[in-house]
Amino acid sequence: MHITRRTILAAGAVTAVATVFPRPHVAHAALPLTQPALPFAQADLAPVISEKTVSLHYGKHHKAYYDKLNTLAAGTRYADMELVEIVKEAAKSEAAEDIKIFNNAAQAWNHVAYWDQFVPGGPNRPEGDLGARINETFGDYDGLIKRAVDVSDTVFGTGWVWLTRDDDNKLALIGYEDGNNPVAVGRPAYLGIDIWEHAYYVDYENRKAEHIRSVLEKLVNWRVVEERMSA
Repeated sequence: MHITRRTILAAGAVTAVATVFPRPHVAHAALPLTQPALPFAQADLAPVISEKTVSLHYGKHHKAYYDKLNTLAAGTRYADMELVEIVKEAAKSEAAEDIKIFNNAAQAWNHVAYWDQFVPGGPNRPEGDLGARINETFGDYDGLIKRAVDVSDTVFGTGWVWLTRDDDNKLALIGYEDGNNPVAVGRPAYLGIDIWEHAYYVDYENRKAEHIRSVLEKLVNWRVVEERMSA
């Protein structure tokens, strides 16, 4: 299963409440929105994600989404909204300018969530009740990794794989094209794997599956994921 812009527009009547992470730097005040600092040093994710990739990914790509969003949203109805509100509201519109705003707001939000899940110091495997739920859904941790790789192959071109909940409110890995994300369709966002080429090509070239496996095996702080599930 994967989510496209058309899916998001069709889900305009969704009433579920999307999880907004408890960490204060995910939601921001009104414009101009400020890109939050990384919660680690740029070299801390190496060798899984190199310092060069983090520098380009955070310092160029992520920054560009914030810069473009601030320009596009200035003087619009979005100017007084927090970032996650912009994502939810812009997702409802088919207007060309709103689509541009959504794309940049969603990618700004996605990347904050992405960096935040790599905060060093927590367990790199789900534990306790969360571990049991992962095992129940995917068989075991290797099953989760295999499912993430398989789902990534359903996304044509750029996008994300998110650990979220499906239409039956069951834990699921779902592919989202481009900058689309679970919060835009009223779903929680527990864990996001960036499968845009800028996230991995410097380090892995075309070996996307290897990138996904390495990130899930070595970088995710599952305490962060557990906090998101408890929010």
